Parts: sequence; C-alpha cells; structure tokens
Amino acid sequence: MRNTFVVYVDNKPGVLNRVASLVRRRAFNIESLTVGPTDQPMVSRMTVVVETDESGARRIESHLYKLVNVRRVDNITFVAAVSRDLAMIKVKATPETRSHLLQLVEVYRARVVDVAPGSLIVEITGTEDKISSLAEVLRPFGILEMVRTGRVAMARGEKSSTEGLAELAELQPAAPLS
Repeated sequence: MRNTFVVYVDNKPGVLNRVASLVRRRAFNIESLTVGPTDQPMVSRMTVVVETDESGARRIESHLYKLVNVRRVDNITFVAAVSRDLAMIKVKATPETRSHLLQLVEVYRARVVDVAPGSLIVEITGTEDKISSLAEVLRPFGILEMVRTGRVAMARGEKSSTEGLAELAELQPAAPLS
C-alpha cells in the first residue's frame, strides 16, 4: 500500500539527502518525493510516498523523528486529503493532428503551454491516474518527452499543518562551541 508522509524539516542544505538516505537504508523504495518551502521561511515541506504496510509506515515515521532537522511527520494516508501531480508532456503535432490534440487537451482540463511547428507541450495537474490516462491517449501521436513532479498532498479542513512550526524552528539545538 502507498503511504503518504508530510515531513516538515529545517530549510538547510543536506536535509533532503538525510531523509532520502534514511528511507533507502531501511530498504524502502520512495515512489514520489517533492520538496518546497512553506509559509515559514526556515521550514520546508516534503511529501514522501512510500510503498509499505502499516508496520513499515510506523517504522519510517519513528525513524524520521530521529533526524535532527525533522520538525514534524504526518502520515496522511488515511486522512481526508487533496493530492495532485503536475506533468508536462511534449507531443508531436502535425497540422493534421493539431486540432484533435487540442480537443483531447480540453477534455482532460489540461492546457497547452508551448506551441512549436512540430510539437505541443501540454501541462496537466491532477491525480496520478488522470495524468497516466492522458499520457496513454497521447502516446499514439508520439510523446517526445514527459516530466512529472510527483505527488503533493494536503489534509482537508480548516486546521493549518504549519501551526506551531515557527516555534519548533526556533527551538533548534545550539551549535556546539569550538
């Protein structure tokens, strides 16, 4: 089963490597990993998707808390959440196929972000299934290149996930004296 973890970390060099290495050392495969800033300047937010059972998910969460730069870990697998991926797909487009491609893009609520004489770049945001479905529909036209961001997710509701993180970031251990 795919487990989705939201991990709040200090916005410092090397933190991404430490989190990814910890998961790798425990023999789990990271299916998706996205990282970005939060509304708190010193805190970054990672969305990590790992294929594991309930026991493995608990182990990952407890091991993540052992890392100094990890401020909070939320397993939102069983929480009402909104999750999205972004993809850009460059597809061959001849004068004969261009109008058909534009109709397909519209059906998927995607948008064309670049038009060249022989290709289109399509941007789509949605679930993994929606993006995979569009990719399969575009495959017969000739996909020249494709890039996907990986999952980002946020729990539904009014409660902010970043409440209290400013205080946590201020509670960093002092650097050792030399």
